Amino acid sequence: MKNSIKISALVLAFAGFALGAKAQTTTTTPATKTSTSNGVILSAGVDAGIPTGKLNNAYNWNIGGSVQADIPVIQHQLFVTVNAGYNSIQGKNNINGTGLSATNIQLLPVKAGLKYFPISNFYVQGDAGAAFALNKSNVGFDKSAAFVYAPQIGVQFPLGGKSYLDAGVRYEATTKFNSATDEKVNFIGLRVAYAFDTK
Repeated sequence: MKNSIKISALVLAFAGFALGAKAQTTTTTPATKTSTSNGVILSAGVDAGIPTGKLNNAYNWNIGGSVQADIPVIQHQLFVTVNAGYNSIQGKNNINGTGLSATNIQLLPVKAGLKYFPISNFYVQGDAGAAFALNKSNVGFDKSAAFVYAPQIGVQFPLGGKSYLDAGVRYEATTKFNSATDEKVNFIGLRVAYAFDTK
């Protein structure tokens, strides 16, 4: 129940960003253009999320940051993305009244993918790559890395000049970090980033 409330709050926060983006959209962009960018976009942002599936049993939320480059393939519409970040998944204290606490999971995800603007300022994005466990021995992983994928939707709108606010909601998931158990890291995340056009 608590998890569904957190997810609802996250979705409502994203909806607020989307409405704000619509209000901020200017009419100076030609109708044939769908993205607000003319060149490579660099961004740095904060990431937060709510663990899903079995991970939610022992972990409350995650916090981190990321940097990303959006490289244009089709001007104003399709971009190749390259990003790297840091996620700290925060363990619960006194799990289910056992007196035990979960050790925070520290991950370094490195991903690449595609970002497509079907309409002005709104995008869909898909990334895949590897997530590296920075403290695998502390959390009982027997693998240092796992495959990670992250479908995402978001809004990018101008702040003035060549600057933008990029806000996106994604589902990020990994394959197993432990071959003997089902140790996956899955969460619904929100990224809010400052971005700027290099052109």
